[in-house]
Amino acid sequence: MIITSLFALALASFAPVAYSQDIVYDSIHNATTLTGTWSSGSRGVMTGAGFANPANMTFTYPKTTGVSFSFTDDGFYEISRYRFNGNGSEPTCITGVIGWVHGKYTLNANGSITMVPLGDGFQQVQDPCAAVSNFIEPYNITETYVQWRIFQDPTQGFKLHLFQFDGAPLAPQFLVSPSPNMLPTTLLRNTSAPTTVAKRSLEKRSGNGAVANGWTMGAAAGMVVAGVASLIL
Repeated sequence: MIITSLFALALASFAPVAYSQDIVYDSIHNATTLTGTWSSGSRGVMTGAGFANPANMTFTYPKTTGVSFSFTDDGFYEISRYRFNGNGSEPTCITGVIGWVHGKYTLNANGSITMVPLGDGFQQVQDPCAAVSNFIEPYNITETYVQWRIFQDPTQGFKLHLFQFDGAPLAPQFLVSPSPNMLPTTLLRNTSAPTTVAKRSLEKRSGNGAVANGWTMGAAAGMVVAGVASLIL
């Protein structure tokens, strides 16, 4: 009995250990590393300077909607997002959401990615049909992507596919730069400890503690026109 136990223990000591960063890159589904800056569509939305100013919680609006992710090789990430959400029952009630967040990511052994924010992320929500039509709120939510894949597109180069916690795919992103284009990977605004809620979508938001801004009817009309054009495209 003792000999059997010792033999089993010896075998266990030689078992392979799965490290979270031991990802196999191959031409089938991970043609290159995550490191770098990725952007969707026309690449109009980019991480780094020129999109968001975390110090005063402001944005420079890009000309097109889209999403951009950046990853460093030592575990930091940054996300820039800009999109419109349509309303089937009220076609003129188009909600615009622009957001920025950064933090640390982990490549898990099961193939998923966990992204934990540093605590200074924020987003601006514009909804012409809401009681408060324009406000800014913190966005510090832990995000989980159950899968990620990188393919070699024959015409546009490396293409990144991310799948959200429920399996829904994000818009594919293309490698813009192999070196990550990011703001500093430290807290960029004095803030309280981050509140992280896993598996929450951007649409599920609350106005509590939001910073309301003035928004004229002309701006609202512009948002509707831009939103309709974005949805058509």
